[in-house]
Amino acid sequence: MQFGLSIPHRGPLATPEAIRAIARNAEDLGFGVLTISDHIVVPRTIESKYPYSPDGGWAGGRTGDCFEQLSVLNYLAGVTEKARLLTSIMVVPHREPIMAAKAIATADQLSGGRVELGIGTGWMAEEFALLKTEPYAERGAVTDEYIRAFKELWTAENPSFEGKYVQFRDIFFEPKTIQAGGPPIWVGGESGRALRRLAALGDVWYPIAGGNPKAPLDTLTGYDSALAKLRGAAETIGRDPASIGLAYSAMAHSPKEAESPQGGRMLMTGSADARQADAGALAERGVSTMIVNVAAGNLEAALERQGKFAEEVMSAFR
Repeated sequence: MQFGLSIPHRGPLATPEAIRAIARNAEDLGFGVLTISDHIVVPRTIESKYPYSPDGGWAGGRTGDCFEQLSVLNYLAGVTEKARLLTSIMVVPHREPIMAAKAIATADQLSGGRVELGIGTGWMAEEFALLKTEPYAERGAVTDEYIRAFKELWTAENPSFEGKYVQFRDIFFEPKTIQAGGPPIWVGGESGRALRRLAALGDVWYPIAGGNPKAPLDTLTGYDSALAKLRGAAETIGRDPASIGLAYSAMAHSPKEAESPQGGRMLMTGSADARQADAGALAERGVSTMIVNVAAGNLEAALERQGKFAEEVMSAFR
């Protein structure tokens, strides 16, 4: 099991100095993955329902500050040496696909092949409208096609693609990614459509534990149920479920015990022993990466939380 944490892309710690300090401290402590979130512009009025809260509200809508994800990705490539760099997640339909594929390939080159591409379809219709994307209602189909186009650009000597949303031919696309075939694709989401996308196009399943009230994964029972659905989706298209890596986003992580809405203790909350046991149980199920929430409102507290988690939980897995 390796562990990762989120790099601030908005709020008081979204500064070059704080990002650098958090990233380097994480590497020194042994965190293996650094994640970057994605919003490009935040509308002042949001009617879309956020899928990862019980009431559909999004706390991030209170302010509009946000760094652009792929820019932060390249900054991290320059200030770190070992950690994998994960977009968590990139809203694929937000960016023109040739430009996005080039930016990702550039980051992979500059980082020495350390990029992991976490993807999703997005949820905020207002942001799609501002960015003048393909229709919001078609975002699932757009995402699937863009990912296929990315792979063609990253792998083909003479790339060509003829789709509904993407067309190109007779072009050079160099340099390719360092990683053969492109960065691993981590698919966020717990819906049937997300699981089918993962089975067809992805490399790693990356759900958020307990965030989606329609698919609660904050207990082992809930996780096991969703994992069975994923394996069924893979088998339906003739893919070996064992070929799909497993990751887990424990954004509710806390040293204070919390109760799941489904009953029982929420995974990755409570004592150090309890959290070690949770991570071990997920590792037994095949989870190889866990992203934990150790964010804080100031730099000193953030670094302290990183250190506490490394001491209390990560130490058991070294």
